[in-house]
Amino acid sequence: MVNSPAAAGTPAAPVGSILLLEDDPLLAALISGHLTRAGYAVMHAEDGAAGLSMLQKVLPDLILSDVMMPNMDGLTFLSKVRADRMYRAIPVVLLTTKNKVEDIVSGFHVGADDYLVKPFKPEELLARVQAKMVRPPVPAEELPRERQTGLMTEAAFRDEALREWHRADRGGYQGVLACLAFEEMERVRARLGSTVDATLGYQVARILTGGGDPLASFGRARDGTFLMLLPGVEPDFARERLALLAQHIVSTRFEAAGEKLRLTPSIGYAAFADAQRPEDLLGLARVATDHAVAHLDLQPSRFDPAMVAEAAERKKAATGLGRRLEKVRLPLQIVATFAAALLFPFTLYWLMGSWGMDISWGVYVAVAIMIVLTALFIWIEGILAMRRIDPPEAEHYPAASAIIAAYLPNEAVTLESTIEAFLKVDYPGPLQIILAYNTPKDMPFEQVLRDISRRDPRFVPLRVVGSTSKAQNVNSALSRVSGEFVGVFDADHQPDPGAFRRAWNWLASGYDVVQGHCFIRNGDASWVARMVAIEFEQIYAVSHPGRARLHRFGIFGGSNGYWKTERLRSIRMHGFMLTEDIDSSLRVIENGGKIASDPHLISRELAPTDLKALTNQRLRWAQGWFQVSLKRIGPMLRSKNLTFRNKLGAFHLLIWREIFPWVSLQVFPIVAYWAWRAGGLDRLDWFVPLLFVLTVTTLATGPGQIFFTYFLADPEHRKKKGWFAYYLLVSFFFYSEYKNLLARVAQLKELMGERAWKVTPRSVAPPAA
Repeated sequence: MVNSPAAAGTPAAPVGSILLLEDDPLLAALISGHLTRAGYAVMHAEDGAAGLSMLQKVLPDLILSDVMMPNMDGLTFLSKVRADRMYRAIPVVLLTTKNKVEDIVSGFHVGADDYLVKPFKPEELLARVQAKMVRPPVPAEELPRERQTGLMTEAAFRDEALREWHRADRGGYQGVLACLAFEEMERVRARLGSTVDATLGYQVARILTGGGDPLASFGRARDGTFLMLLPGVEPDFARERLALLAQHIVSTRFEAAGEKLRLTPSIGYAAFADAQRPEDLLGLARVATDHAVAHLDLQPSRFDPAMVAEAAERKKAATGLGRRLEKVRLPLQIVATFAAALLFPFTLYWLMGSWGMDISWGVYVAVAIMIVLTALFIWIEGILAMRRIDPPEAEHYPAASAIIAAYLPNEAVTLESTIEAFLKVDYPGPLQIILAYNTPKDMPFEQVLRDISRRDPRFVPLRVVGSTSKAQNVNSALSRVSGEFVGVFDADHQPDPGAFRRAWNWLASGYDVVQGHCFIRNGDASWVARMVAIEFEQIYAVSHPGRARLHRFGIFGGSNGYWKTERLRSIRMHGFMLTEDIDSSLRVIENGGKIASDPHLISRELAPTDLKALTNQRLRWAQGWFQVSLKRIGPMLRSKNLTFRNKLGAFHLLIWREIFPWVSLQVFPIVAYWAWRAGGLDRLDWFVPLLFVLTVTTLATGPGQIFFTYFLADPEHRKKKGWFAYYLLVSFFFYSEYKNLLARVAQLKELMGERAWKVTPRSVAPPAA
């Protein structure tokens, strides 16, 4: 038996009104009878047009609509209802004979709250109607509170602020509206994914609502900013409360996606008396918050009219001509490189052919040879990487040091987790951990660093005054290094407990530097992070060790690399190089040093999680490689410390690798020229043996790389077989050419003298000096 309003008999007055849209008069009468006996007031319309007309006169509590009706069908009616703000919150139940899955899905996509298929049982109809009456669905944008945090939505908070402002205006007492923002949130989202908003929002909400003030109201804006309404509070007292809140937040360790985070609160507020109109109050508080973000000093900022001019200046600078040119520069450079790689060769073939000198076949043979040789090198690297090589166990373990290079405030958010990971390293000898950081201003997080140092004397926080680069931070820290060898790390790296022990085993066996395996630990964050996770397995488990065995020298990749201290002190890092790590590697090799590559020396880091961050990172890497290639190829080929095999490796690493992104596209202008000369693509002979060999080689190399990568990858990633198949597809259709494109653009940027340092959100560098 259905628990409906009619269960206790027909009530004296209707318990709700229902608009019924049904063109069949008999069925309309039947449904109306069931609903009326259950205590509902029923209005009837024969089609959607009549239903819309009725809605203009009275709003029902629920709409029950057929789908197939004349003049205007139920789905069209429903789409118009959902488009009108006046009707958007009315529950709509579709009642129809259309019972296919795609019909039901279409109904829900248009905006139905429930879907009942004819024929139906009266008890089921009444139960569904009552459920929507008791718990009416509300559009997400009109919810009074967020589901994840329990805070008021922005719309509800604005309404509450409006009421309090008018109450204060009548009663004469003061009040304050405040905004709380976290400067790190954009980078946190980029690093850990968008779901971090809900996780951190809930934790912050617990702090805000735990103050015990029954009159205070708390909300959250659509952009993630937290909102606070403090009625009956004088501005000076509000400032004290907000300052205590800031101190509470900055001393709290938040947790999200397995990371321990520190957040820097910026609070701006406006007193009710600061606003001429209640509608302006939130905007004034936002202006004050922007001012607080610019200072990051934990001091709440009250709105001042001078801040408006300051904000206007910042907006003007952000939207100036330079910014507009910056937005179009990269697209224009991409177009220019495609023109150079495709249009210029085609024009050259056409001109030479018109003069009776066809060079296209000779170029095609050269291109085919280079592509086949590149594929051969890839296969050789994979085969050479298959054999595991472990260093011999050292007889003793001397003092060791670690240098963590960081820039605050951008990397403060996860830095504490990084430090804790280093403090857990299991090394038999003394271990010193130096955090070499630069920051433009004093940061509250520095107190956290001092507290850790007092708790564990192995940790040494070192603020490098005047530094603007990682190279300066590392070089400065070398004066404090006490270990016989030193590991160099970025701020997001967390080495495995046995990493330093294994690293010394390599160094004790005759190597000057050993490069470890950088493992991506946030591959689940986004499709980009997943792609980079497998790419790093390909790089550090296959390419680096295989190439080191092929060329007889390895490469230091900037992080998770371990140096004999005296070698690093003599080589140093050059801050004027975009990839100071590659530059220092090649100078070691050029001087006769030895660099090992160990895929089992693990450190876990964070990958970019969106394409923009990845593009900035890879452009910097590619331009840095090109910069190093131009600077170091001559000295390496002339070096008396390198063997012939080493020099062939240098040529492959620095020249061949820079040429290949251009060569990889040359098949297209050649085939286009041949098709133009033959009168169409259909007249070409596609079964030329060389073309067949080139096609097979190209198609086989990708799966071959994935085979080696899967076989040699870290066991934690090998569990995720789907990631490897995903990477194979993405790499074939997008990622390989994407990286080649960035390499071509990077060369153009370097030749144009454009050396702006744009790094990933996980490791944001300071502005250029």
